[in-house]
Amino acid sequence: MKLGIILVINPKNTSSRIAVYKDTKLCFLKTIRYTDEQIAACGSIPGQVEMRKQAIMRELKENEININKLEIVIARGGLIKPVKSGVYKVNDLLREDLLRGVMGIHATNLGGIIASDIAALNNALPLIADPVVVDELAEVARISGHPLFERKSIFHALNQKVVARKYAKAINRKYEDLQLLVVHAGGGGISIGAHKNGFVVDTNQAFDGDGPFSMERSGSLPVGDLIRLCFSGEYTEKQVIEMVTLKGGLSAYLGTTSLSAVEQRISNGDERAAFIIHAMAYQVAKEVGAMCTVLEGKPDVIILSGDLFQHSSFTNQLIPRIDKISPISVYPNEDEIDALAQDAIGVMKGEIEVLEYE
Repeated sequence: MKLGIILVINPKNTSSRIAVYKDTKLCFLKTIRYTDEQIAACGSIPGQVEMRKQAIMRELKENEININKLEIVIARGGLIKPVKSGVYKVNDLLREDLLRGVMGIHATNLGGIIASDIAALNNALPLIADPVVVDELAEVARISGHPLFERKSIFHALNQKVVARKYAKAINRKYEDLQLLVVHAGGGGISIGAHKNGFVVDTNQAFDGDGPFSMERSGSLPVGDLIRLCFSGEYTEKQVIEMVTLKGGLSAYLGTTSLSAVEQRISNGDERAAFIIHAMAYQVAKEVGAMCTVLEGKPDVIILSGDLFQHSSFTNQLIPRIDKISPISVYPNEDEIDALAQDAIGVMKGEIEVLEYE
């Protein structure tokens, strides 16, 4: 069955990963990296749109990919208003909300904007799928402890949904009939979601909130100490936000976000590095245990997905702490590119409905 050409865009903090699929097959994959100077020259994340778009266009031209033949341009979704799970057309309102950051500014916001701009060159269909603000929380999960603060659903919705559905298909069950606990641990944050009958009814706020620390994020911090630090006069608001979202976790403790580099340090006898990895696995296990109570006992399976599970130093610390709860299923190579492509292919085949953002 011949289908059209799909361009997939996944923007990250200092890079953009792009892929081209022809007739459902991956035929081009590239990570475009940007220097600190290039990023700084743009002034802000929204200011990076043109720079990143031109870099993508150059790569496509140099590799003889005709943008005039694109049928779908699909990107990882960013911080728009809370939505239900699904695939959305990037209409004018969605593009504007990504640009102004109605729920916050992050590099993922750039995906839908760039997808819309490139698609407009040839009347292709611009899409995003399962953005990080997919909101299926149970009402009780929104309660924080003070009425001025409501817990929000910001997590790796795209990654968690795709592995949950893959697991269900692998055991010949419907996703909607299962109770699953999904851990996604990628290069940035770590999110743990309780999937109950097709809905993520609770999850830690992985963007800038609670949960375990990760490669870049601090996760839950002692609230009183954080408040006192904010009013100490030693840090600006921007510095504190960066401390929590970009320069926390492994980056703060060990000065790197490369788990491969940390594993090398451990093999060379670095006890501090080994201890921090142990602590990260410990915190993830604690969150897994807490989230299991949301499913009122034992989930059908605990799914582990993302780059961190390619590394034995982390995985071997985590699994023994949680494998007595439920069976474990590991998807270490699951990434956003393949998930987005499968959604686009589903749209082309008429199997997935394109939703309208309002």
